[in-house]
Amino acid sequence: MSQRSHLKFTLAIAGIVACAAFGGRASAQEASPTNSLPNPYHLVEGWGKDLPAGRQWGSTNTLAIDPKGNIWVGERCGGNSCADSPLDSILEFDPSGKFVKSMGGGMFIVPHGVYFDKDGNLWVTDFASKGDKGQQVIKFSPDGKELMRLGKAGVAGDGPDTFNQPDCVVVAPNGDIFVADGHTPGKGNQRVMKFSKDGKFIKQWGELGSGPGQFNVPHTLAFDSKGRLFVGDRVNMRIQIFDQDGKFLEEWKQFGQPSGIFIDKNDVLYVADSQSQSTDPKNVTYNPGFDQGIRIGSAKDGKVMNFIPIPHPPDVATNAPEGVTSDGKGNIYIADVVLKDIRKYTKN
Repeated sequence: MSQRSHLKFTLAIAGIVACAAFGGRASAQEASPTNSLPNPYHLVEGWGKDLPAGRQWGSTNTLAIDPKGNIWVGERCGGNSCADSPLDSILEFDPSGKFVKSMGGGMFIVPHGVYFDKDGNLWVTDFASKGDKGQQVIKFSPDGKELMRLGKAGVAGDGPDTFNQPDCVVVAPNGDIFVADGHTPGKGNQRVMKFSKDGKFIKQWGELGSGPGQFNVPHTLAFDSKGRLFVGDRVNMRIQIFDQDGKFLEEWKQFGQPSGIFIDKNDVLYVADSQSQSTDPKNVTYNPGFDQGIRIGSAKDGKVMNFIPIPHPPDVATNAPEGVTSDGKGNIYIADVVLKDIRKYTKN
């Protein structure tokens, strides 16, 4: 073999090895059964039952922890909508489950996302509309004063100043605002929108589809410590990861169908899978090897380490643990939109 031929052969082999190594890394992010992983958590019985007199839980899919460690819940006024109710729809609890206070009466139709930024401001998305309410993202100061609104009240649209079912909101360290817009599978808005800290539209990306940067119900958002944006692309049964300019970086399917994502300061990744089931191929939520529950892993490499199964009670057809957050002390809080409750899990 000539020296030139030997060089070509060596480069070819190196290319094959490199492709194999890259392919191995990519395949690690593909879907794989995770229902049998260790579960080091147990349910704290009776948490969140301390409600005001005459009040009962309605549907809730969202919750967040404020800088004091209290848990705030977006709740749908005892039912599945606050459209005709004067009740407060944002409820605050201390870590023991004791009710503290509430707010938001008459302001929201269906609160769908609650979020606290680094300054302690509360953000709420309202993904439905009736009359002159809804289809907005509203920012409140730590003491409850309204500071900003994004979107047009009661108006559903696909422009830069309107939403159509805004699911959730997160805020980057520099103040840029990101909103996941679109909740109806297979149609409507399927996008992520970016605004400046003062609410000016910057850009958007996404459309209906299953390719990189396309969405089918972008239901939840979170940032990791590197500032990467994690998007729970629920119907596509994956997490998509982007930089803050919308550049696609990676997709992970090993966390099931993500309805809720929370990433703590140590890049522990908590994912609420409210829909996966592995028993009925005819069901649109059929996801072989995956069941409903909470998967806990690493936002750094995508490894799934723990799984909290959340089976539905025998007298109901299903449940839907959609919201998830953690206090960093070994406690996890879950919001279930079907069973209409909040649950606390703590480490064994």
